[in-house]
Amino acid sequence: MAGDVTGVRHSGPSAARRAAGRALLGVAAALAVVGPTAAAVPVATPTNGGQLAGASMALAPGDAVTRTDQVRDEQWQLDELRAETAWHSSTGRGVTVAVVDSGVDGNHPDLVGQVLPGKDLVGPGGGAGPDPVGHGTTVAGLIAGRKDDKRGVVGLAPDARILPVRVLDEQNRYDDALIVAQGVRWAVDNGARVINLSLGGSGDSPALAAALDYAFVRDVVVIACTGNLATSTSTKVWYPAREPGVVAVAGLERGSDNLWSGSITGRATVLTAPASGLVGAKSPDGYWRVQGTSFAAPLVTATAALVRSRFPQMPAGEVVNRLLASARDIGPTGRDDRFGYGVVDPVAALTADVPPVPVNPLDDQTSPGVTGFGPAPGSADDDPVAGAGSDPLGLTAPHQQTRWTARAAGGQDPSAPEQLWIGLVLVVALLGSAALMIRRFRHRAR
Repeated sequence: MAGDVTGVRHSGPSAARRAAGRALLGVAAALAVVGPTAAAVPVATPTNGGQLAGASMALAPGDAVTRTDQVRDEQWQLDELRAETAWHSSTGRGVTVAVVDSGVDGNHPDLVGQVLPGKDLVGPGGGAGPDPVGHGTTVAGLIAGRKDDKRGVVGLAPDARILPVRVLDEQNRYDDALIVAQGVRWAVDNGARVINLSLGGSGDSPALAAALDYAFVRDVVVIACTGNLATSTSTKVWYPAREPGVVAVAGLERGSDNLWSGSITGRATVLTAPASGLVGAKSPDGYWRVQGTSFAAPLVTATAALVRSRFPQMPAGEVVNRLLASARDIGPTGRDDRFGYGVVDPVAALTADVPPVPVNPLDDQTSPGVTGFGPAPGSADDDPVAGAGSDPLGLTAPHQQTRWTARAAGGQDPSAPEQLWIGLVLVVALLGSAALMIRRFRHRAR
């Protein structure tokens, strides 16, 4: 480098310009790599085998969505899923959907009147407000955001009601599967007909397996996300999505039939739905751009709510079968490991002629809560499980299941314009520095 500097000093203005130009090219190349990283959301390191996905990213001040009609215009997933046509048959009225998540802010303008009294299992010290993270509010808005005006986020099942169950702390995680299991059971006991689980972890959980079985026996449809690759310790579909009977949802890229690059997928995958380029409700009254299988799952959950509203006497097993049978097949013909049965299709789910089935086609019919609460599916651990016997669900056992960690599967959309703003600021600063360098080179050359 010292040689280069000496050469510049004695080479005249043209050489100075060339040197400055090379410097700018080098900076531009570095910026192309560093720019997106600078806009990334810091995330914590996963512990105890759990999975981690960054929290949804708020829009930068210069890119804030200030026109609520702009938010409505950006609900591209509604066009993709033909929501207006589906709403001719059902809007989800009369169906309660439990969002087991970080909580839900029922005071957000898009959710006023949509949210029922819920349950906070994290405790009063878990964070300020009904949803300190914002993740659950985004999920709820995608399911049941109001459709009574032309503003803000509208849900795919806009007349459904949200039952919030908070199980994630202010870090968007919880290290005790018993808490999630309690949340599932509480939701079942308090009227939920569909449960959304936009969370998961790498390890199985006997307590959660039993709680899910409790839901299936009581005619509840359960949908969960398959997880995100970015911060996962493996490519295996997250639990509880891989529990037999649960509808496991992977994500698609915006406006295409391509798998979203961040989506985990595998043999347990059942359906896919849009997962990137989405705008969601942000507590207390704003919006943000999000991506992740966390936000694909609620679109399938909303479709299940539409079906349960349209066919109120239909058993949960038939609702699940209808979702599978009516899905739009993509990828290899039939079910495959990448897309499952295909893309959820609300219109077909509401109108197709689907023969009835006696049971949930995804459920293996084993009942851990009834047969003694044995090992979790896929577990080789034959040791007795705390809570068996008088408490088959283990809900009163000490909270010691530290091998399983619940994480939300949502994160920043890297296509969000806030990165552009950061990049532009850096470019302006670098160009200013380059101009000063050129002036200095010219002065020395004289």
